Amino acid sequence: MSKAPTILFVDDDPKAGELMLRFSEGADYRVQVFQDSQQALAFFKDQSAQIIISDLRMPKLSGIDLLAAVRELDNTVPFIIITGYADVESAIEAMRLGASDFVKKPFDMDELRLQIEKTLQHEALVRENTLLRRQLSEERNRFGIIGHARVLHDVFRIIEKLADIRCNVIIEGESGTGKELAARAIHYQGQYADKPFVVIDCGALSDTLLESELFGHEKGAFTGAVSSKAGLLEAAAGGTVFLDEIGNISDAMQIKLLRVVQEQQVTRVGGLRPIAIDVRFIVATNQDLAARVAQGSFRHDLYHRLNVVKFRMPALSERREDIPELVQYFIERFSRQYHREVTGFDAPSMQQLMQYDWPGNVRELQNLVERHVALADHALLHLDQLGSARAAPTTPADLGNDLPTLEELERRYILKVLAHHHQNREQTAATLGINKSTLWRKLQQYRGDADPGTDEGGN
Repeated sequence: MSKAPTILFVDDDPKAGELMLRFSEGADYRVQVFQDSQQALAFFKDQSAQIIISDLRMPKLSGIDLLAAVRELDNTVPFIIITGYADVESAIEAMRLGASDFVKKPFDMDELRLQIEKTLQHEALVRENTLLRRQLSEERNRFGIIGHARVLHDVFRIIEKLADIRCNVIIEGESGTGKELAARAIHYQGQYADKPFVVIDCGALSDTLLESELFGHEKGAFTGAVSSKAGLLEAAAGGTVFLDEIGNISDAMQIKLLRVVQEQQVTRVGGLRPIAIDVRFIVATNQDLAARVAQGSFRHDLYHRLNVVKFRMPALSERREDIPELVQYFIERFSRQYHREVTGFDAPSMQQLMQYDWPGNVRELQNLVERHVALADHALLHLDQLGSARAAPTTPADLGNDLPTLEELERRYILKVLAHHHQNREQTAATLGINKSTLWRKLQQYRGDADPGTDEGGN
């Protein structure tokens, strides 16, 4: 049984203390009344309290003095000042020292009691959230990357080493493996956590839009530029820029980006004056950039500027032992979001989830769990509710004498899933475990083979 919260009530008027005790009878908290503020401070030093309510004007140690003394011991405990004086200077001083609120004499005991209960509820919620964050941090890794598989250990070690240094980083890995999570961990775990973290999806923007978003523009630089606008690289000054799908930018943009990375300066579109930015670049790609450099499709000078440190996020199929923990995490998350009382998947379903190859990785698993929780009828989920987990991707034995390139195989699979969902891009992206902007870009590449068209509700 938890201990009842303690309220310190400090007032040199004995009648005020008697009134407080009488009105707190039967409450879920206990009240300690003091007429001497020095005795109240001694009690707080020895036993602490959840709320302090103190008169402003008292002999020996005033309410302001008591507040100052308490704040030296505890900077968070709520402190409510009672005053019968319209003393603006004292009010300002109390606020500066950290008073939570004021109550004017003669005060209404019902209102004070409601204020106490509201404050206690808020403090309980803060403690609960702090505890939950600590538990999640301990159980699911402080980086927010859920799992304890051996293949993640090197990733965690690199994140720890990079947190407090500002070198450029390349994160490789399949779509849906958590590359942005890793980038955020690098930024927010270190001493630069209070600086900006700016995300730019290079695969979703044309060259013109990407240049304007990255570099900003001056008034009149192009049609519609009615005013000057700072770019995202300026906004990120002192912090981190995360460039997602870096492998999809054109050669012309690679040249412009190289100059920025080298010189740590940016010139707005239509501008003449370079602007210092001082940012760290973390880039992500689902491609092998070293192979792209060898093929001549990615600039070697930009690659080497970015490749100070490079690591790879493992695919979910490489860490199957993390699947039960991920499933439980997503079930808890979406059960709260959709107000469902779901406890998990039944044993046959979990076996299927463990055996499936997960081409869309963690993102695909998250989408599957969310879909099942949203439409759940029972506490225990079964994959047959919405169809079993999809079969593993085509294997070489299924291809006969046809041995397409990996790129061609990807194209066929995407178009097949798109047809299965009747051209609905949103459902297709969810099945593939990629975002809609990535799907849109790939469909543009396939335009000569299949018209992406328009879908119902999938734009």
